[in-house]
Amino acid sequence: MSRKGIGREFMERTRYKYLSASAQQQGLPQPPLQAPYRGETEPIDLPAPSEIEVAEVDLRQAIEARESVRRYAEGPLSLAELSYLLWCTQGVRGVQGNYATFRNVPSAGARHAFETYLLVNRVEGLQPGLYRFLALEHKLVAVDLEPGIAEAIVRACLGQQMVVRCAGTFIWVAGAERMTWRYGQRGSRYMHLDAGHVCQNLYLAAQSIAGGACAIAAFSDEDMNHLLDLDGEGQVVIYLATLGKVP
Repeated sequence: MSRKGIGREFMERTRYKYLSASAQQQGLPQPPLQAPYRGETEPIDLPAPSEIEVAEVDLRQAIEARESVRRYAEGPLSLAELSYLLWCTQGVRGVQGNYATFRNVPSAGARHAFETYLLVNRVEGLQPGLYRFLALEHKLVAVDLEPGIAEAIVRACLGQQMVVRCAGTFIWVAGAERMTWRYGQRGSRYMHLDAGHVCQNLYLAAQSIAGGACAIAAFSDEDMNHLLDLDGEGQVVIYLATLGKVP
């Protein structure tokens, strides 16, 4: 390891002067806009975003009231509320062929490298367990409905009990190649910036449903990637956030 420390080394080595030609510049095909899913379970329809009614919240009020919420009411989210939060954080407003998606959050070059997984604890109409959001279809698909998955994710989050006490935990997975295809190694910076955009939308949108969120960056990378059956290189867990009704 450099005497500068791994963080400073990362920033140094991803400067433009060190970048080689990206895969896009080399004429290589781009990765798909959405990671494939196995299709072992039938996708679950979510209420259409245009049909969901939520409370009107003044933008300035939402920004000034924004805070991390770690204690939650015992009540569940409705499926419509969950659909709304997914729409606000990764909703697809448009698709340009197989080239780009346009969503409700900014992303470098419209690359949108994230897949959203959800640990569902209390959502009306859903069995507790681990799900994945299919953003292009605006649907959910079950990933792991075994009873122990919630506690396993708590352990992977270093024992943070709010993960299982909230209504649901958002887990954002970065598909690194979707970003580095265009930007090379500098794209690794952009994925972390994009994670902040997504999580801030969750914080603000939660206020429309009398809810609150708390971002989580303290977790075991190896354990989280293993639980989601990710390779830890091409696909990695990058950020989490708990979400529930405010007491």
